[in-house]
Amino acid sequence: MPQVPMQHVLILAAILFALGLAGLLTRRNLIFTLMCIEIMLNASGFAFVAAGARWGQPDGQVMFLFILAMAAAEVSVGLGFVLLYHKRHAALDVDAASELRG
Repeated sequence: MPQVPMQHVLILAAILFALGLAGLLTRRNLIFTLMCIEIMLNASGFAFVAAGARWGQPDGQVMFLFILAMAAAEVSVGLGFVLLYHKRHAALDVDAASELRG
């Protein structure tokens, strides 16, 4: 089975991370914001797995498991906040949520 070059994998991870960052900076919906953060976390995990496979070490897969656990915790807490905010204000706009500070 032929190996995929490390540069191709890292370029794909960088593209995924950039797409997630662009979505995070342009979207104003809280659910899309959470989805973009998930894409960014998956891109970093993909890079860890590729680096671990390159050097033949299981460290990349272990880091990916930590990233998955952190992403699951982030999604559960984030969706809880989103549901509570939507229940109280009937909107999911990030700009409207930032006015809650005062």
